[in-house]
Amino acid sequence: MDRATIDRMIDEILAEKLKGRVRPHHECCRDGICADNLCVVHNKAGVRAIVAYGASRVSAGVGVDAAGGVEPDLAALIDHTLLRPDATVREIETLCAEALKFSFASVCINPGYVPLCARLCRGSGVKVCTVIGFPLGATSTSSKAFETEQAIRDGAREVDMVINVGMLKSGDHAYVESDIAAVTVVARRAHVLSKVIIETGLLSDEEKIKACVLAKRAGADFVKTSTGFAKGGATAGDVALMRRVVGSAMGVKASGGVRSREDALAMVASGADRIGASASVKIVSGDAASPPKGSR
Repeated sequence: MDRATIDRMIDEILAEKLKGRVRPHHECCRDGICADNLCVVHNKAGVRAIVAYGASRVSAGVGVDAAGGVEPDLAALIDHTLLRPDATVREIETLCAEALKFSFASVCINPGYVPLCARLCRGSGVKVCTVIGFPLGATSTSSKAFETEQAIRDGAREVDMVINVGMLKSGDHAYVESDIAAVTVVARRAHVLSKVIIETGLLSDEEKIKACVLAKRAGADFVKTSTGFAKGGATAGDVALMRRVVGSAMGVKASGGVRSREDALAMVASGADRIGASASVKIVSGDAASPPKGSR
């Protein structure tokens, strides 16, 4: 895809957005009332249908309790996440124990804990996911490639890498695409899933579109809104925009600022295949308890 094609795509998508055609799918709701009784945010049957036909996973933090309200058919969609810099071995062990107990899809942790999680989750259906160039994305391309290789050797089966936001904003698209490809090539060779965090809170709509196009060109499996460590976070509008850019060929993950079950379902309704959140207990069970500080 040449620069002229990318520019044309950006113009078309931005024009659609201005006309209101790129928008969250749950906007049938006004003041908490669903106009047609089919809104997935307020209709449980609709939510189940969305999960059955689109959503592949939901990510949540430590403390999710299936006995406290997590529906059994949703447990297998959850990426159980703990990325706090001060997370202890005991907390990571608890994370894995919960994932095994409730058959969550994966545990998502920092690279240093990959070997421990791989050992604790060995022989189960729970995958190990880790982050690359996290949370700034400003490390060198070679270091991201090496970090990916090491993580895979240690047992990671999914990697979430952060783009170099400064290079994107500088207009060096060749660098950004090459940076992403350095990770996705390594991941694809090992049959490991790759997700690209574009950090939407730091980007204009035009830059979000460019980031998604570059991630798609570089062979990534998913685009993801945010790290949760920068300003801003996921919005339904950003998710809808990202879904419009990548189409059905890639997944979209909404992460950052998703604090309630309704927020999470709105993201899914807008096109997200996965949700990253720290308010996990509240989201999955309706519990008003506070999430673990700093989890994502």
